[in-house]
Amino acid sequence: MTPPLSHVQSVNRRHFLLGGGLNLGAMALASLLRGDESALSHVAPQAKRVIYLFMHGGPSQLDLFDHKPGLAKWHGKELPPSVRGTQRLTGMTSGQKSLPVAASRFRFARHGPGGAWVSELLPHTAGVAGELCFIHSLHTEAINHDPAVTLMQTGHQQPGRPSFGAWTSYGLGSENRSLPAFVVLISRGSAARPADPLYARLWGSGFLPSNHQGVSFRSSGDPVLYLSNPPGVSPEARRTQLDAARALNRFQSDLQHDPEIATRITQYEMAWRMQTSVPDLMSTRGEAESTFDAYGPQARVPGSFAANCLLARRLAERGVRFIQLYHRGWDQHYNLPSDLRLQCGDIDQPAAALIRDLKQRGLLDDTLVVWAGEFGRTTYSQGKLEPANHGRDHHGACFTVWLAGGGIRPGTVFGGTDDFCYQVARDPVHVHDLNATLLHQLGLNHERLTHRFQGRDYRLTDVHGRVVTQILG
Repeated sequence: MTPPLSHVQSVNRRHFLLGGGLNLGAMALASLLRGDESALSHVAPQAKRVIYLFMHGGPSQLDLFDHKPGLAKWHGKELPPSVRGTQRLTGMTSGQKSLPVAASRFRFARHGPGGAWVSELLPHTAGVAGELCFIHSLHTEAINHDPAVTLMQTGHQQPGRPSFGAWTSYGLGSENRSLPAFVVLISRGSAARPADPLYARLWGSGFLPSNHQGVSFRSSGDPVLYLSNPPGVSPEARRTQLDAARALNRFQSDLQHDPEIATRITQYEMAWRMQTSVPDLMSTRGEAESTFDAYGPQARVPGSFAANCLLARRLAERGVRFIQLYHRGWDQHYNLPSDLRLQCGDIDQPAAALIRDLKQRGLLDDTLVVWAGEFGRTTYSQGKLEPANHGRDHHGACFTVWLAGGGIRPGTVFGGTDDFCYQVARDPVHVHDLNATLLHQLGLNHERLTHRFQGRDYRLTDVHGRVVTQILG
């Protein structure tokens, strides 16, 4: 005779343990359906949201921001061993018999109250230098793309941990119940080279509840897969289906008390609301012609960096917490003079327009804008240094990022590198320090924003990091 289900459950050790104490699943479900996500606040926030402009591949700081005119006399000569020291090289140049110094081929000029050096390749960025804080002393241990990008985005070189945007969503929740707290936009650069892969785990939630993962918008078709109802399915029929699925999931949640079931319920509800909110978001019919002109000729091309910058501003207006823009094509191991010019042509005007647009609309004060890559490029040439051409290898010992808004001190330059732009000379800023500072501006103490997983408390900054107070307004 088969015993009743209730009896089996009563003697099932796992069910007993899950059912003991507070009904965590029900509590999680109530919190998720309220939409407040039990947001944390450790310090007074200066920013409500982040727009992260990520230049995937490693832009050359030497050719964009870190002006080293003294390298002209070293051009073509061997990089002194005393400069390199014991720093390891990638497998792409470790076997080179010669490491000839390659001075930048581009002109520089100073801009903004801090006298920041900006390359001729970025004239629009130079025009907003007074709003930017340049950090020349960022450094990382990673020297290859995937570990370096993973470290920047998750705080660890090995995959599996939550991304920055997921931590932000986890800590602060969402300001808009009809859009995800974390949105990802990807554009392909103009440089003619194979694109390094961008894995979805870079905007994943890791071991955090899955509703904190980033939602990647597509540039063609539905912005989000299955956003539109299939032919023959009316909105009313879809609502009925969701109500039935919600009832079944709640029944299962009451049995198992699994918080991930609550997450599934809230994701279905978010998908329903997005069927209305996303088409409204993506429609730019109401934007002034002057706005499109400001963002540049590609602003009407879906999936371009310009269009994504405009979309980022629209997402910021609607309270999305973390907006990540990836722009591919910055891995200039060869053809750097031509390819870098193309890449800068993609991003220069739109990024500057985004800063101006946010400021004009009163959003820059509480929006933290970040421009960064996973590392910089080497002072020496990869391969043969030719009269009109060369490349640069990966370089993590020093590279440049800029920040704007969100309580960051504008018109400033922080940190410095040696005369060869090979090592940090003053005020080093590690990737963990940068992330700790960004979290601080969002009102989150990086040492307290933790999640216990497999018996250990994890955080974005691992066991490192300090807030760089010198760049705060």
